[in-house]
Amino acid sequence: MRSTRNFIAVLATAVLLSGCAGMTDQEQRMATGAAIGGAAIGVATGSWGWAALGAAAGAGTGYLIEAQRERERDAFQRGVEEGRSQ
Repeated sequence: MRSTRNFIAVLATAVLLSGCAGMTDQEQRMATGAAIGGAAIGVATGSWGWAALGAAAGAGTGYLIEAQRERERDAFQRGVEEGRSQ
């Protein structure tokens, strides 16, 4: 019974992640972080409650990572534009 539930959970995750094509980079990072965090904690503890906590932590981490990358891209672009204007 447990293996059937695990299979259904993995299948549902794959279906949900397949809809990521129209998402922004930040939304994709958050979804990926949530999936990885939820799966890792869920497998480690065997508890859906802890899996939800892991998913929340993963989504938050994905958000922070993409926000930092966006700041870096913006700073790089400003540097390029500043270099061109000199």
